[in-house]
Amino acid sequence: MPALLQTPDTPAAGELSIALIGPHEQHRKAVAGALSWCQIGMESRAQQRQAEGDGTEIPAPKRQSPHTGVTIREFASYPPTDIDDIPKALGLDYELVIIELDTDPELALNMVRSICSLDLAAVMVYSANPDLEMAIQSMRAGAREFLKLPLATVDMAEALARVAVRRPAPRQAKTTVKKKSFVFLGAKGGCGVTTLASNFAVSLAQESGQSTLLIDLGLPLGDVAINLGMVPKYSTANALQDSNRLDANFLSSLLSEHTSGLQVLAAPGEFSKNQPPPGAIDKLLSVARQNYDYVVVDAGSRIDLKGSTLFEDSAIVYLVTQIGVSELRNANRIISHFFAHRVHTLQIVLNRYAPRALGFDDAHITKALTRPAEWRIPDDYATARRTQNTATPLALEDSPISRAIRQMARAACGMPENPEKKKRFSFFK
Repeated sequence: MPALLQTPDTPAAGELSIALIGPHEQHRKAVAGALSWCQIGMESRAQQRQAEGDGTEIPAPKRQSPHTGVTIREFASYPPTDIDDIPKALGLDYELVIIELDTDPELALNMVRSICSLDLAAVMVYSANPDLEMAIQSMRAGAREFLKLPLATVDMAEALARVAVRRPAPRQAKTTVKKKSFVFLGAKGGCGVTTLASNFAVSLAQESGQSTLLIDLGLPLGDVAINLGMVPKYSTANALQDSNRLDANFLSSLLSEHTSGLQVLAAPGEFSKNQPPPGAIDKLLSVARQNYDYVVVDAGSRIDLKGSTLFEDSAIVYLVTQIGVSELRNANRIISHFFAHRVHTLQIVLNRYAPRALGFDDAHITKALTRPAEWRIPDDYATARRTQNTATPLALEDSPISRAIRQMARAACGMPENPEKKKRFSFFK
């Protein structure tokens, strides 16, 4: 966490709250000094020049802003550039973050990208050794202003005035969607994980109306794109091999959009010779979870990813199994070994469920799984096969399977159960 040097009281109404981040103490103090003279909307360039002694008297302009000043909090080191950690590292909400570039330009620019991608605050940067390429990179990363040291007070005042003019009106309190991630894991290959994950994601996007992303981690080959009838240009391989570039903008450039509005990061269509670098999957998930309300992951049967953040405690894991000796045995071992501590964030899905054709009753199934199953997806092989062959998602049809998956999606986003319409008796029917 960056060292906090100055902790003023909470900003008063009308004040602009600023985080000033710079390991170079002398340069940081110079910027802080320029900031301390600024009164947004009260001092124009002419007034600043008069204060600095050029002798030109120009009438003070009318007050253009409700702000009465600035509140500055200084940080003596860069916070972590992991976009999950920056808000916590800074400690408070800021309307403006000013970042030094010189000590570690690459780290500073990564931080600018992270803050701007999350829309946490407006960003300015400053440098004592500026060059055109650095300025261009800063603006591409999202910085509003590029400040050159030594910094005249008037330049700082004008930069703050421009940021203040572009600031949006105060946001009204509104109900926010709690971001969630959902992981589909198979007790065994062939349990139907991809079919359930892809159709669940489509239903979730449609039912909730929120931004939803589906990631296919069924590496080296996955079938999400085939199930959804898509031919994506990019895949998870591009994201994982270039994980050092991963941010909101780069991730969005790799996605394909389904007709339902669902965003999809498909698995590669060919075998990849390269293994993802360490931490690449964690970075991908971190960026995805920050930028989408709902993230659905098809993990196939990859229990080998248990050590990653894929299965973090806040993620809801759907363990998909069929009713067979081998599947129930695998499910029992997975639950007992990896998920015994989970209660509400592990949900068991019995796929291709046909009660009359089972050799087990519900009591035996519950005993084998160590807990009751939350979801039962009916066995309708003909419908499932037909939709796969025509690349039409089950979720876009009306069938017993699609209704069950739709109920899962509605429950996942906190919506009430959607009861089926009851048939009414009519003399005319």
